[in-house]
Amino acid sequence: MVLNQRGKLVTAVDSRQYKETERQKWDSVTSGWQKWWRTIERGAGKLSNRLIELAEIKPGSRILDIATGIGEPAITVANQMGKTGCYILATDISPQMLSIAKQRAIALDLSNMIEFKVGDTETIDLPNSTFDAALCRAGLMLFSDLNAGLSNIYQSLIEGGHFAAAVWGLPNKVPFISVVTNTIMKETNTPPPPPGTPGPFSLSDENSLKNSFI
Repeated sequence: MVLNQRGKLVTAVDSRQYKETERQKWDSVTSGWQKWWRTIERGAGKLSNRLIELAEIKPGSRILDIATGIGEPAITVANQMGKTGCYILATDISPQMLSIAKQRAIALDLSNMIEFKVGDTETIDLPNSTFDAALCRAGLMLFSDLNAGLSNIYQSLIEGGHFAAAVWGLPNKVPFISVVTNTIMKETNTPPPPPGTPGPFSLSDENSLKNSFI
């Protein structure tokens, strides 16, 4: 048994069940993402650009993209590097989401720069001391064991490598998620999840987030 980032006891069985549920959930919504990804990326693209800037990615870099979903920010990186090139390993727990990412990469003639790999960040086999930078856009708060995930990412980075990640802020700053979530819980009489449960706002507290990296 292990403690997650909030000190909640999580058994190996709980972790497996959670990850399987997450995989099925993301697999089930791929048709919507495939239909609306252009609209989503018109707004989210700015966040990808900021992560790339923070990670100080340069031509020829080796990059790890965690929880890439439909291929972001991996595809944005590849587009920016262009003919100067780079190598990107993009991972995600959902094979169906990765299928959209692969289609996008092929359509943009970027598939030679990006390798896609299915797996969860806590257990996926990553090469040690390989990547110049790692990126994660809106994924960390969904890890069942944040410490294990961060450790795996850290070990994959070269000495002096950079890790740039983005998580959702406090619920009142993200009404398009919090209002919908609260309405659903109210209408279905669903109690709020217990503290420590992975979810959109599980890392919204700035101090808690900082402590996760200590």
